Amino acid sequence: MSAAIPELAPGSWVAFDFDGTLTRRDSLLPFLHQVLGAPALAAALALESPWLAAYAARLLSNEAAKLRVLRRTLGGRSREQLLAQGERFAAEGVRPLLRPAMMERLREHLRAGHRCVLVTASLSLYTRPWALAQGFHEVLGSELGFDPAGLADGTLVGGNCYGPQKALRLERLLGGEALAVGYGDSRGDREMLAMARLGFFQTRRELVRVP
Repeated sequence: MSAAIPELAPGSWVAFDFDGTLTRRDSLLPFLHQVLGAPALAAALALESPWLAAYAARLLSNEAAKLRVLRRTLGGRSREQLLAQGERFAAEGVRPLLRPAMMERLREHLRAGHRCVLVTASLSLYTRPWALAQGFHEVLGSELGFDPAGLADGTLVGGNCYGPQKALRLERLLGGEALAVGYGDSRGDREMLAMARLGFFQTRRELVRVP
């Protein structure tokens, strides 16, 4: 894939998805592996397997399946512990997952003076520190909820940043400005890409222009 980017005016808004677009795979499971360790994570996923199978069969929504996994794996853990785990994963765990060509494309946009925003269903616990360190101007992600005692309750504040939620959050951020370019890789990015003047879809092997 060429690193050449569309010619845009400085200050133009460019939106990137994270999992599958900037990365080669999902990032939530590697993060949970870091937090729980392999045996505990495997046990938690085994307990949730009926609902994960329902999600795979499209009988359960992305958000419902995700909430079940988050309650099982992160529920009851302190905000301080999870923020620290997020910082650690941002610094150490994300790099092996990245697509080098897409990261170069991001850097080209930043060098051209474009305003880049990460729009992701992944947890902001780790996507926010990672994205800000890369030069992103804004981060829209799924925000893990905490109870009054500061313990994770397995909810997502404002819902899962997926599908229509991506477009709604972008509209609020842009405040009437146009989205110049969008990059995604799944049906969860469809609405975001439809907002963009130019949309690009990351397949397993290449980046293609959305018709």
